[in-house]
Amino acid sequence: MNETLKVIADRRSIRKYKPDQITDEELKQIIDAAIHAPSARNQQKWYFTVIQNKDLIDRMATIIQENAINTGDEFLVRFMSAPGYHVFFHAPTVIVISCDKEANFVEMDCGMAAQNILLAAQSLGIGSCTIGFSRFLLASREGTELLEGLGIPEGYGHLCSISLGYPEGPLPAMRPRNRE
Repeated sequence: MNETLKVIADRRSIRKYKPDQITDEELKQIIDAAIHAPSARNQQKWYFTVIQNKDLIDRMATIIQENAINTGDEFLVRFMSAPGYHVFFHAPTVIVISCDKEANFVEMDCGMAAQNILLAAQSLGIGSCTIGFSRFLLASREGTELLEGLGIPEGYGHLCSISLGYPEGPLPAMRPRNRE
């Protein structure tokens, strides 16, 4: 199996990280992989915000948890209320992916950029997990203001986040794949 296919096959969503920060060089390579993703009309209407401040990541996690619980959705209440739950799994780095809300095909473009982030991280021995729950930041003024304070361009909206860090413990086993 060639190296690219091996990286794809070996990638797992990591939900337990060592506290050690990834290096600046690793982060640069991961972001470079993201901006090399294809985009419709080569618009590149994405924006990547890198957060490595533990207090800020923890504050974001708290806001997300509170907002999700406040929806009253039974699944979310049960899931988010689990003891010790942290939406970013205490990862030392989080990348928030935002996009121009008016651009054509931007969700697909950002999805391809996100996949490049995940695969680049895997190739460097860095664990990752795509976080869709981070959309709950926007469910309160505090979360919206926090996102605005990150310097995301006007007219851009939050799409998802990715947690990054060195995996702690054994990697999860591959779950069965539907080949039909």
